[in-house]
Amino acid sequence: MELLNHDQLKELHTLRKWMHQYPELSGKEKNTSLKLESFLKQTQPDKIITGLGGFGVAAIYVFDKSGPTILVRADMDALPIDEVNTFTHKSQTEGVSHKCGHDGHSTILAGLSLAIKNKPFSTGRVVLLFQPEEETGQGAAKVIADEAFKMIKPDYALALHNLPGFEKAGVVLKEGPFAAASKGMIVKINGASSHAAHPEQGNTPAPMMAHAMLQLPEIPKKKSSKLNDFALITIIHATLGEVAFGTNPGKGVLMATLRTYYNDDMETLVKEAEKHIKILAEDHKMKIDISYTEEFPATINDQSVTDIIRQTSEELGEKIIEIQEPFRWSEDFGHFTSNFPAALFGIGSGEDSPGLHNNDYDFPDEVIPHAVSVFYHSLEKLLKKS
Repeated sequence: MELLNHDQLKELHTLRKWMHQYPELSGKEKNTSLKLESFLKQTQPDKIITGLGGFGVAAIYVFDKSGPTILVRADMDALPIDEVNTFTHKSQTEGVSHKCGHDGHSTILAGLSLAIKNKPFSTGRVVLLFQPEEETGQGAAKVIADEAFKMIKPDYALALHNLPGFEKAGVVLKEGPFAAASKGMIVKINGASSHAAHPEQGNTPAPMMAHAMLQLPEIPKKKSSKLNDFALITIIHATLGEVAFGTNPGKGVLMATLRTYYNDDMETLVKEAEKHIKILAEDHKMKIDISYTEEFPATINDQSVTDIIRQTSEELGEKIIEIQEPFRWSEDFGHFTSNFPAALFGIGSGEDSPGLHNNDYDFPDEVIPHAVSVFYHSLEKLLKKS
């Protein structure tokens, strides 16, 4: 028996294109949430939780209370990017579009709900989680912290991300670190302004900022560093004073993204970066305030769960692509891998596909049945684990 029939696949393609036409930014996924809730009701889950960690939706299917609980997660937020595509399902929301494929991820999970309805499992519980706010790194943490999440308490968790540059429908796997930890560092610098004709009467942050912009990216390269693996600091933004040619500025802001493959290394990198900033501030007699935003833990794949996805993919005849290095981008599914035996795998969206976050990207609908099948049959194996 096929997991999805022809009419159901057409229904999924329609859903995916609707989501693409009406994208919503992180924390604003109200209509997306309502649409998915309505879709899920036709599959008759035992319970639907709404408002989970914001606009999150979880459908719970109970087969046998003695078996394990497995959570499968898809993200559903879009990005603040203008779409340049001209096809009929192009974004109808100015300045917002699905350029990371979350419309496809949610559609795959909707397809999994149909597959479960068509061919129910015999044991355990399955929870399909449509998660908000992945792009900001806040959604997964909010969901897990939500009081309603106590009803779920998964024994295992699964997720996927589509990957341009890889063969369409290929299954991309790696045990251990799969996607990097990242953290946005914001350094506010306060000196003293003065007339531009008399800079000696003030204390501009300019020299400190110039040194910091050159020196922070060098920290991971130093032999004296206590880092154990890959680390990267990228300067992403800087502001100094105002556009006032008569003023020597007294304030500045410097922003950088810190990345590592391991959470322990992130702690070390943060300490070393802060230490360096504080030394520069003291040398330049500046007052500073350091804060962080968009914090993503590393996504560390559990070996046993990864093995099941690999075995399933082999049995289905899907091409398996084993990567040697983790991806440098981040995924807030790392909050799940930090708390439960879990794994995130990739599904190829085409070697010639535009890259993620490119303004001409569009999720390939052809991979939907392949991804649904990998999820379904991986669940089948995990539900049999004691």
